[in-house]
Amino acid sequence: MSLPTLNDTPARHRIERLRHEIRRRELTVTAREQLSPRMLRFTLSSPDLHDFLSAGVDDHVKLFFDTPEGPVMRDFTPRAYDNAACTLVLDFALHDHGPAADWARKAQVGSVLSIGGPRGSLVVTDDFDWYLLIADSTGLPSIGRRLESLRESVPVTTLVLLDSADDAQAIATRADWTPHWLARDAGEGDDATRLLAALRALEWPQGDGYVWIAAEAGVAKALRAHVLEERGHYPQWMRAAGYWLKGEAGAHETLG
Repeated sequence: MSLPTLNDTPARHRIERLRHEIRRRELTVTAREQLSPRMLRFTLSSPDLHDFLSAGVDDHVKLFFDTPEGPVMRDFTPRAYDNAACTLVLDFALHDHGPAADWARKAQVGSVLSIGGPRGSLVVTDDFDWYLLIADSTGLPSIGRRLESLRESVPVTTLVLLDSADDAQAIATRADWTPHWLARDAGEGDDATRLLAALRALEWPQGDGYVWIAAEAGVAKALRAHVLEERGHYPQWMRAAGYWLKGEAGAHETLG
């Protein structure tokens, strides 16, 4: 099957890239909430957040952590922010023992965290006929932001792979949301096998759709290939990213 090209794509959906001034900010934890057994939410505050800007729901800020080996950085999605209140919300998945998860387990009200960015944003106009969002737990903050921002009654389907069904989240949305929660501790198969099987079982909707994928890099590549090659979806109407790379700490790869 030949893939659609840019010239084949109807120019009726605006997808815009923005660049932002990069600033480093020192934030203080003002609230800590256990969302699920493996997800913690922190509200952080600083006067420096009065002009913080995150225009895309899958933006990333750099978080800076001190470790015995030296300072390290990790990419995180701003889950929510409020310029008037000078607050930023970040969600931490606790499925590993890296510097971010270790900081989250120990952090309390009053703890300090340094962030930088975001460097830029990809802004997708909410005028598609439907949305399909696919991710593991690392993509949940982005999915939550998009669900909360979508217009009333637009169909959106999510496929999310979690460590356990206990980690499923209730997210308020005006959209017509159909969630599919998959759990690693139920059934068999690796991440790619589980997500691809669930994706193949979906009936592809009519009309123009936007597809968003975030998972381990190899898994994201396999899902992207299915959407492009087997479904014949326009590459300009999708975004896929490797939010982590198996065996390589802190890796993040945008696939297109």
